[in-house]
Amino acid sequence: MFAIATLPFVDQAILAASPVAVGVSGGKDSQAAALATFRHLDQCGHDGPRVLVHADLGVVEWKNSLRICEELAAHLGCELLVVRRKAGDLMDRWEARWRSSIDRYAALETVTLVPCWSTPRMRFCTSELKTHVIQAELKRRYKGQTVINVTGVRREESATRSKATVADQGAANDNFINWRPIVDWSVQEVFSTIDASGLAPHPAYRDNGMSRVSCMFCIMSNIADLTAAAAQSESHDLYRRMVRLECDSSFAFQGSRWLGDVAPQLLTPDLRERLVVAKSTALWRKQAEDRITDGMLYVKGWPTRMLTDAEAIILAGVRSEIGALFDIECSFLDRDSIHDRYADLMRQREAA
Repeated sequence: MFAIATLPFVDQAILAASPVAVGVSGGKDSQAAALATFRHLDQCGHDGPRVLVHADLGVVEWKNSLRICEELAAHLGCELLVVRRKAGDLMDRWEARWRSSIDRYAALETVTLVPCWSTPRMRFCTSELKTHVIQAELKRRYKGQTVINVTGVRREESATRSKATVADQGAANDNFINWRPIVDWSVQEVFSTIDASGLAPHPAYRDNGMSRVSCMFCIMSNIADLTAAAAQSESHDLYRRMVRLECDSSFAFQGSRWLGDVAPQLLTPDLRERLVVAKSTALWRKQAEDRITDGMLYVKGWPTRMLTDAEAIILAGVRSEIGALFDIECSFLDRDSIHDRYADLMRQREAA
């Protein structure tokens, strides 16, 4: 079998019978990580609690993902803990984020409209719907104990993950050790480990031709995976719902790549027309917002300085155009009211 990566402080926690929680999504990497981790724990004589944890993302997930996690838990003889974000699933979060963007823009709580989608640099889909809910449940369950939190991150996956460490210790007050035991494995080693166990990987890989399995349509997916996902009937309702949000917001799902262009044959005539309008709206929005300079933007939600009269006039004009494009009832549409708003926000920032 293939060697795993570990560090002395991870080994010490294992020998101390610390609880071990393996995050599983139904994808190949977490499946292989769980198999490798449990084998290593057995070899080390670990006799502490072990659990698999699946963060259910709702309608964006493949139907087979939970089944794969359940089969893995049964194979390993451990509990599968399923957690969910109480405020709604990932699709709910994207839609709510757009509604919030409209409200914040109307009140000049943001200078530009905020995209609704997660991005590679802003993966709140992972932080809010996976990491936060998983850690909250583990803290509750293993109160006061050091928890070894295992993930299937591999350096081969991306330039960002190529910098991943084997393990790190969380902040002093959270008592987590984040361990990535298969960080140096190749994709061939991952599939070989799953096959050797007698289990099968998620069918989306070999039946549907996907190279990654997470959400049906992932912000990290390449065009081949998006096309393969759209070819599956179970994804069609979600596909149309996501394209509707592209149309409502004028923000493409992947920056410059519109999800609606991946499988336009799945769209209704009305939705295809709305997509054409959304692309035009996006161009007008970008042209208007290009007049806003960096110094006019907020930093961490707050203005950094008062605007000049010329800047306030520019911002008033942009807000009028954006408000008309999206039918937003905007406040602060002239120079003086914008000056007043900036002054008020700067007072609030100082008080905070």
